Amino acid sequence: MNSIRIAAIVLIVAGVLGLAYGSFSYTRETHQAKLGPLELSVKEQETVNIPIWAGAGATVIGGVLLLLGVRRKG
Repeated sequence: MNSIRIAAIVLIVAGVLGLAYGSFSYTRETHQAKLGPLELSVKEQETVNIPIWAGAGATVIGGVLLLLGVRRKG
């Protein structure tokens, strides 16, 4: 399997997941203060929204790359 076909499949999967979920979240830990042996930290949950156009664009570009890779080889 060549690299163009692998990249196309990755783009299609990422685009479909972006369209299906729409966002993902992660926890970020920040250290607010350090006073000798005491350390104060805060855990914040961040959410990243994935635009619909990004998911659809990745899916379309992956499909085009997949079709061009098949046509070029065959």
